[in-house]
Amino acid sequence: MDRPSYFTPAEVAAHNTAADLWVSFLGRVCDLTPLVEQHKGDDLLLPIMQCAGKDISSWFDPETKDVLRYVDPLTSCERYYTPRGRFVHVPPAGPRSDWATDIGPPWWRDGRYEVGLLSAKTRWIRVVNTLTSQEQKLQVCSEETLAEILQRYLRYNAHACSYTWKHGRATLDMSRTLSENNVLDEDHELQQLGLDPDLFSPAILLHFNDDLTEG
Repeated sequence: MDRPSYFTPAEVAAHNTAADLWVSFLGRVCDLTPLVEQHKGDDLLLPIMQCAGKDISSWFDPETKDVLRYVDPLTSCERYYTPRGRFVHVPPAGPRSDWATDIGPPWWRDGRYEVGLLSAKTRWIRVVNTLTSQEQKLQVCSEETLAEILQRYLRYNAHACSYTWKHGRATLDMSRTLSENNVLDEDHELQQLGLDPDLFSPAILLHFNDDLTEG
């Protein structure tokens, strides 16, 4: 079974227009562009539009995976908690003749909108091409394998598959993550020492396979 795609918060944030609208919540990343197109002109889109490209986990109960609820002190009835305003697929507080009840699963439960998962921890690495001495700094997801990180790097070097990836003297297993290859994430320790983790990004060395000077 194919692994899910992981995204950094910065990648989600890049999709922040009505024509290209992503959000993240409870670890999921969803492309709501089709929803926006379907409900174009509806005021119930406004809270979603205002949070385009952002994480909206605060809208949901992490246990039920549903929109947060509260008990209305005036009516003693349970209501959806939507401080930014009611949004698409959230029913009105009272009976309404213009509200369709057969909408199917609401968008936050509809897997068709999900494009991947939000990384629980991102990290920076330096990819150094030992053949050309070019260096590229990459923000990657800690859950990604080296093969998936290679796909991120292809935009900078289309021939990256022709290189052996190493950390120090150790050849990296491309089917494993950085941590599984003993490229440890030391951000927490560096912060405790008052050091900027960005200045101590681990270096991944690319050795060209056809370079006869390499053993």
